[in-house]
Amino acid sequence: MELNKIEKLLEKYFAAATTIEEEKELKDYFSSSNVAPTLDQYKPIFVYAVQAKQEQFIAPITLKNNKRSKIVWLSIAASVAVLLGLVLLTFNQYNELESQDLGTIDDPNIAFRETQKALNMISEHVNKGIGSVKYINEYEQTKNKIFK
Repeated sequence: MELNKIEKLLEKYFAAATTIEEEKELKDYFSSSNVAPTLDQYKPIFVYAVQAKQEQFIAPITLKNNKRSKIVWLSIAASVAVLLGLVLLTFNQYNELESQDLGTIDDPNIAFRETQKALNMISEHVNKGIGSVKYINEYEQTKNKIFK
């Protein structure tokens, strides 16, 4: 009767349908000395699992203090120092810009003339850009004529 039960458990095991208790039962059976000769071929599978569970690594582990880890930490520290320097430099320049007088004009007539100069300069650049767009339109029209 037990042989039939073990054979059914083996079928379930190879179909990946066994529970943990059933697998433990198989391990216990194949670890014992009274394994049926017809099932001897399966013994190494289950005996190995039991033996592997009992193995322990007992060799001492030595940690090496190699130069590579020091170089890595040194490069990380240097990167942090550079980033910190850049942040401080940028912050310092930002504060200097805030403290400078950036062209505030108290006289309304002078402010009006300066504003007119700035707007005329912008107008000239915009007109140049519009002129370039005209050339692009001509190019598009010519291209459409050729490729139609």
